[in-house]
Amino acid sequence: MNETFMKEKPVLPLLVSMALPNVISMLVNSLYNIVDSLFVARISEDAMTALSLVFPIQNFANAIAIGFGIGINAMIALYLGAGDRQKAETAATHGMALSLVHGILITLVSIAIMPGFLRRFTSDESLIASGITYSTIVFLFATINMAALAFEKMFQAVGRMKVTMVALIFGCVCNIILDPILIFGLGPVPAMGIAGAALATGIGQLLSLCVYLVVYARTELPIRLRRSCLRPDAALDGKLYAIGVPAILNLALPSLLVTFLNGLLAAFSQSYVVVLGIYYKLQTFLYLPANGIVQGMRPLIGYNYGAKEHARVKKLYELTLIMSAAIMAAGTVICLFASRPLMQMFTSNPETIAYGETALRIICLGFIVSAVSTTSSGALEGLGKGAESLVISLCRYVIFIMPLAAVLCRFLGANGVWHAFWVTEVLSALVAYPVYRKAVAKR
Repeated sequence: MNETFMKEKPVLPLLVSMALPNVISMLVNSLYNIVDSLFVARISEDAMTALSLVFPIQNFANAIAIGFGIGINAMIALYLGAGDRQKAETAATHGMALSLVHGILITLVSIAIMPGFLRRFTSDESLIASGITYSTIVFLFATINMAALAFEKMFQAVGRMKVTMVALIFGCVCNIILDPILIFGLGPVPAMGIAGAALATGIGQLLSLCVYLVVYARTELPIRLRRSCLRPDAALDGKLYAIGVPAILNLALPSLLVTFLNGLLAAFSQSYVVVLGIYYKLQTFLYLPANGIVQGMRPLIGYNYGAKEHARVKKLYELTLIMSAAIMAAGTVICLFASRPLMQMFTSNPETIAYGETALRIICLGFIVSAVSTTSSGALEGLGKGAESLVISLCRYVIFIMPLAAVLCRFLGANGVWHAFWVTEVLSALVAYPVYRKAVAKR
């Protein structure tokens, strides 16, 4: 990471150069999420329901990979900003080793708990069987996914955003191509149904990892993974987890929330559970590109904070907030005026479509203001202030929305859950900005 480039280049071009590859890769990832769900929906609405029920545990596994990766990313950027390459390499090496351990544990635990988890929400044995089939295959690839995401955060920390873009695009495009072949069969390839969707996901993750390995082996990077850096370093590992655990919780809290909301919605109709699952697929088209901007900001804000360039830190935060809010404004307009076509992409059930139209039009009222919370949380992670970031996420996913949803659904039915989303975003924004300002003031 070139010091002059990071410290002296104008902030807006610098942020765009770092964020644009991430935004492109996140858009492709969003497209994958949508296309993957569309193909599964063509199997049956039951298959879509099975995916919706598995989603919380799958999202939690991804949260561990990405959240700990954020810890790796932040420590590498902070050490490089302070001019300590040796410490940056040690952080990268320890981070990769621990990520592999996490992957093995996730595979074992997730496969073991899935049958009992699914039976909490349905007694339909065919749904349970579909969920177990899908989740078992997906979690067998957990270690591969952990390694790929650790490499992603390592490359992002040193400014190699185009590499992460290419790796993610390769994986997502591979998944999109394989989905119809493995789900419905083609030539000698048998139709595998929901198992084919899971296998396509795993193969896509493997391809992304292969891209990282090839680039790592053939190019020079400011940091390398070194065997000599594997010596025990409890202090450094503690710092990785100090940032990584709050980031994991930030990303895992949606899983807790979805599990909670599924319990509320199932009491009204399984169609509402499907609607919630579809919403979480659709919202990736907004939150993932916005997250791409935050990912571009994170190493920059960490590097400049480590270099004590506080004016540039402030400018990076403001520009990221504006860009994220613009994306969310576009999403609000789309959901207000195209909610029916969006729902029809996933289901032909008139009842589910009607419920979904109402849900999207209500939830989207909180999109724009949510940019305050997502930007503040991401900036705090980049500054190494994971605990403060966690406070914001707890407000968004637990403290406000769960009580609101539980109370409002008693008066408004299932629509009360949807209203809880936008009210929560307003309240969380009122908390997020002061928390960010207070944390940054502690220099």
